Amino acid sequence: MDHEEKFKLEDLDCANCAAKMEDAIKKIPGVNDASVSFMTQKMSIDAEDAKFDEIMKEVVAV
Repeated sequence: MDHEEKFKLEDLDCANCAAKMEDAIKKIPGVNDASVSFMTQKMSIDAEDAKFDEIMKEVVAV
């Protein structure tokens, strides 16, 4: 089963940074999809439910 979560970001400085974050998050094993929007300062992550907490630790490290 999958788990989708949305987050409000703060201090995201540029669209290029958002794109780099999104690419890095999508490469984390267990992540099905991710989007990071510079314009809305929001991030959405769809990942495996069983590994979600572990995946979020890696997302924070990005």
